[in-house]
Amino acid sequence: MAFQVSPGVQVKEIDLSNVVPAVSSTRGAFAGVFQWGPVDEVKTVSDGQGLVDEFYQPANTDAGAEDFYSAESFLRYGSSLSVVRIPTTNLFSANASGNSSTLLKNADDYVNTFKDGSQNGTVGKFVSRYAGALGNSLKVSVCASSDAYFNNAVNLINNGSGHAAGSTSVTVDAGNAYNVRDIIKFANHDTFYRVDAINSNALTITAIGQPAGTGLTSAVVDNEAVDRRWEFFDLFDKAPGTSANAASVGAANDEIHIVVVDEDGLITGTKHEVLETFGFVSLASDAKDSIGNSNYYKDVIERESNYIYWSGHSTAMLSSVNETRTLAQAVSSAFSRPTLPENSSLSGGQNGRSPTASQKIAAWEKHFKDNELFNASFLIVGSTRTDNGSGVDQDLLADHNSLVNNAIVIAEARKDMLVVASPRRASVVNVSSESTQASNVIADFASVTSSSYLVIDSGWVYQYEKYNDKYCYIPGNAHTAGIMARSDLLQDPWFSPAGFSRGQYLGITKLAFNPKKAARDDLYRARINPIVTFPGQGTVLFGDKTGLTSPSAFDRINVRRLFIVLEKAISTAAKAQLFEYNDAFTRAQFRAAVEPFLRDVKNRRGLIDFSVVCDETNNTDSVIDRNEFVCSIFVKPARSINFITLNFVATRSGVDFEEIYGAV
Repeated sequence: MAFQVSPGVQVKEIDLSNVVPAVSSTRGAFAGVFQWGPVDEVKTVSDGQGLVDEFYQPANTDAGAEDFYSAESFLRYGSSLSVVRIPTTNLFSANASGNSSTLLKNADDYVNTFKDGSQNGTVGKFVSRYAGALGNSLKVSVCASSDAYFNNAVNLINNGSGHAAGSTSVTVDAGNAYNVRDIIKFANHDTFYRVDAINSNALTITAIGQPAGTGLTSAVVDNEAVDRRWEFFDLFDKAPGTSANAASVGAANDEIHIVVVDEDGLITGTKHEVLETFGFVSLASDAKDSIGNSNYYKDVIERESNYIYWSGHSTAMLSSVNETRTLAQAVSSAFSRPTLPENSSLSGGQNGRSPTASQKIAAWEKHFKDNELFNASFLIVGSTRTDNGSGVDQDLLADHNSLVNNAIVIAEARKDMLVVASPRRASVVNVSSESTQASNVIADFASVTSSSYLVIDSGWVYQYEKYNDKYCYIPGNAHTAGIMARSDLLQDPWFSPAGFSRGQYLGITKLAFNPKKAARDDLYRARINPIVTFPGQGTVLFGDKTGLTSPSAFDRINVRRLFIVLEKAISTAAKAQLFEYNDAFTRAQFRAAVEPFLRDVKNRRGLIDFSVVCDETNNTDSVIDRNEFVCSIFVKPARSINFITLNFVATRSGVDFEEIYGAV
């Protein structure tokens, strides 16, 4: 404290209220293939709708269903899930040029690779915000002038005689004055028509508001004027013109309208459905809106669009595809004003293949390996089917073992996460013999590393796939991880997640493998927790073993999870002691934080007893001289019941029960 020269009162606060903080124990981590959403980036979702919002619905394929419903199934149990979309082989983004080998992974990738416009020559003016075939359904329509918005008497009927009522084709002066899906009206008539096709000067038309295929509702005469409207004319109250921002410096004609459309209906289910609009945005790079945000069309799209990114300028609006023109520059060099809207139908997007084992492992290592950067309690393996490198799915034991063993390496390095794995699909699905299924499942894990950070279940589950209106098989591990997360919410992490109280599976129609008692005995000896359907009682997790092969307290899920919670919480609290003095005061302060926490866990049935030693006996002079701090925490974990013995004893009349207790 500072020394005082004259009398006075100095007020200081000393905080001795340190406690052991609560830690999360219910978050899952999953990497897989999806139809939409950012690639190679962690997104956290909290329910099934959030999963759809981020990654869209599952593709109508086995692989698509296995990954999507693994993620969705975990979320049925009320927890949060961090999801990574794997950058698989042949995963590409749709774009205006139709290039079939472009991948824009995520927002960071856009900023680093596409935002400067250098990819314009490859992908054109626009690229889908996310990779995948869904992007091929997108169309971007840009209106940059009053003529493009609406042109009165742009053309005349010109076939020498006019056209009779019912005609679905009309001939005009110049077909190049129109776009497909423009709206037209003839000067002497009130009906509006859509242009369906253009063949030279012949326009194929359909009357709007009339049955499909309806042509002219009344005859048109030769030389009758034709009015043309932009397809999205009615979405804006006026044509693009000059923004107030531009007018204030003497520039003109900087505004454009942009509409993003589901042209093929793959996204919304309705062809030509408007997805989003951006009205009165500017071609000037320094343009601002009324509240001071950038109104530059490239920035607005980056900031607000859910479907596209800008990737290059249009030469019809700016003289150079790489040009960035400010408002001041636009005063002397005006923006171009095309007389027709510019339409860009995106193509070239591909969903990619199933991941190879190495691609899935790489995603885990990049995003889930570091416990300081990423918090999770379960690494959900999902399906272990992989791509063989040529676009064909395979179900190999070697890939299965590689995936599970590499996941274990990550979990053991973190020491705060359980790996949850299921057998191969081929081991249980459409295998008719129960004994063969049991042997297959045991063989699948015979060479998997012994680890208390591993939880193995016995199979694949059959459930309804609502988005494609069918049933599908998915690995049980996401459900199993969800059951453990739910048990935390119902009670605490140190309670066993198995059995009829906490181990109930949700939304299961049937099991590919429903082991009976003999098979369950074999599975349990092989550290595999059976998933069992009991008639009238539901489908339950009927075991609580970890993947540890040696007998130990840590061969039970509840004990391993107890220690994960204790270690994670107390180590977090211990960070407050860093750079303090290793003296009696600091040691007492730490004990005062840890002991109430352990007492609370004991009161909540997680511990039988505990002891905390943090004094001069383990913080010796040599320990202090090495700048170390030691606290030894001894705990007796509570154990779950796996075996129940019920002795029913019949006795003679007149026997005193206390006399025979010892004989039983």
